Amino acid sequence: MTMPVPASLGFRMPAEWSPHSRCWMAWPVRAETFPNGLAAARLAYAEVAKAIAQFEPVTMLCPESEVAEVSLSCGKGVEVMPLTLSDSWLRDNGPTFLVNDAGQQAGVHWGFNAWGRNYEDFQPDTEVAARILDRLGLPRFVAPLVMEGGSFHVDGEGTLLTTQECLLNPNRNPGLSKAEIEGHLRDFLGVREILWLERGYEQDETDGHIDEIACFVRPGVVLALTTDDTADPNYPVFRENIERLKASKDAAGRTLEVVTIRTPARKEQSGIRLTLSYINFYLANGGVVMPAFEDPEDVEAFRLFRRLFPDRDVVQVPALDIVRGGGGIHCITQQQPA
Repeated sequence: MTMPVPASLGFRMPAEWSPHSRCWMAWPVRAETFPNGLAAARLAYAEVAKAIAQFEPVTMLCPESEVAEVSLSCGKGVEVMPLTLSDSWLRDNGPTFLVNDAGQQAGVHWGFNAWGRNYEDFQPDTEVAARILDRLGLPRFVAPLVMEGGSFHVDGEGTLLTTQECLLNPNRNPGLSKAEIEGHLRDFLGVREILWLERGYEQDETDGHIDEIACFVRPGVVLALTTDDTADPNYPVFRENIERLKASKDAAGRTLEVVTIRTPARKEQSGIRLTLSYINFYLANGGVVMPAFEDPEDVEAFRLFRRLFPDRDVVQVPALDIVRGGGGIHCITQQQPA
């Protein structure tokens, strides 16, 4: 007997600006992920957790042996849950939470293979979604799809945004066609319209996650990354993304309004470009936690966020030590709906 899919039971993924009951995070444990060391990464994660905890409860997953350190580092408002981990990007290996019109919640447990087997000791991370949903006592829908939460973004009204570079990459789901992947996205996230961008950020080790380049900020409005530097390899990619978005219609038939935000100046680590992006932020209840990169663009980005989210407090936190590990603030967080 086949299990019914979430959409057939009325479940859908709500927009990130919908009310949350809490935010889930995972403590950095994998030293080789963070070239500046675990201490710097942990300090950066703790700053993000404390910023979010001003607005909503936070639960930080960590190994049993780290509970005392995490409690001291993160302080009040951050609950600590012991769990075996191999990495700390909860957006990508945690559950995607769903709701229905009756107010019930459930979660999607995606397949996880460490971003196309970027490393091999990822087995503990394949169980994180199940452990969270079991702890919450929520129904768990196991999707026949290797997916990371940072690879898609929804408007909560039936539209999903993603990239072909990531979802159609042969290192994820080589046996599935684009149409089959679209079918699974509709079944498990309750979306109707899927908007495909071609490529993501240059040298993004996640193979083009959408949460580095574009996101919905409210229904019908997308925030997209751009650059004025015509010599930047991202320049033609971002221009094409913006043109595609402007030519797109969402599930409600609206032509999208596209707001652009400039990328900070290029920074490298061991010859690899860092994916510095203001798109990689977290929407909390009544707040926005956004990154700062020690770059002059930080000020203009903060001003733009104040304009985009006039009813929320905007908090900017240092994010370079997170980005050096390969992701950003959105990548290390996962919202649970209210």
